[in-house]
Amino acid sequence: MFLFANFLSALAKILGIALEIYMWVIIARALLSWVNPDPNNPIVRFLNSITEPVLYRVRKAVPMHGIGLDLSPIIVILAIYFLQIFLVQSLQMAAIQLR
Repeated sequence: MFLFANFLSALAKILGIALEIYMWVIIARALLSWVNPDPNNPIVRFLNSITEPVLYRVRKAVPMHGIGLDLSPIIVILAIYFLQIFLVQSLQMAAIQLR
């Protein structure tokens, strides 16, 4: 049981770090969209390629046609916060209870 508890604890930490990094990538992409960067820049292409699949799905699921503002990054960041609070902390609590 102790080995599984360590596995859950490590999984929770890695998942928490990955979600935090992805949140900052979403924020960087949103900030870059304000300055209209060169689409051929490798950093811009990387940010677009890593965030567009998630943002596209949110845009399709939540219709925001009349707003004139893309709220999908905010929705994704809120979802990341939810996952950090619910999933990561649940994994950490399960690991503590298994010890």
